[in-house]
Amino acid sequence: MIENQSNSIDNKENDISDQDNAPENAPSSENPIIENDEIPSLKTEDVNTEELKNSISNNDARLEQLEKEHETLKNQYVRISADFDNFRKRQSRDQDDLKIQLVSKTLTAILPIVDNFERARQQLKPESEEAQALHRSYQGLYKQLVEVLKQQGVAPMRVVGQQFDPNLHEAVLREPSEEFNEDFVVEELQRGYHLDGKVLRHALVKVSMGPGKQNSQEEVEKDKVEVDIDSEENTSEDV
Repeated sequence: MIENQSNSIDNKENDISDQDNAPENAPSSENPIIENDEIPSLKTEDVNTEELKNSISNNDARLEQLEKEHETLKNQYVRISADFDNFRKRQSRDQDDLKIQLVSKTLTAILPIVDNFERARQQLKPESEEAQALHRSYQGLYKQLVEVLKQQGVAPMRVVGQQFDPNLHEAVLREPSEEFNEDFVVEELQRGYHLDGKVLRHALVKVSMGPGKQNSQEEVEKDKVEVDIDSEENTSEDV
């Protein structure tokens, strides 16, 4: 037993001596493993860099596409907004025109009543107290009606002495006048009215032809010229 122990001790000493005699520069078994691990890591980094470049390129392309889509949608929004604004203005204008047409139609139907009141005021001359009371009564109604029309924006035209304007006046008669020049309104036969600056009803008027003597002289000269022309034509035919 003592010999076995001694042999064991000798073996341990031999192992220790072998380890001490081992060369210091001998490569360890771990170094090759570390070097082999570095090569895949470098390849992985190259792959990751390539993927990152591809990802950046794809993101740039996607960003450019999104910017184009954004610009397209923005232009569509601007057009739709402009169309809607024009539609809203047109609707408002159409509503205003329709309102004016309805009001004009109603007021135009009332104007003949005003005309009858004015004719009655000019023609009737009440003498008795009862007739005067009746006259004042319907005159009060006439003033009330005129006030209502005024509140609605209706205003009468003042045409006598004004130059004839087909946009405002409707000529019924033409006659010579010593007081007014040619194409000036001599008399108002039916009153015209404005509605908020627009023509509600044209005025029926009598238009001046100018001074009568001057027109007569012009007609004589015109007739004389026509006679001379006829005589010249007859002479040329005889030749």
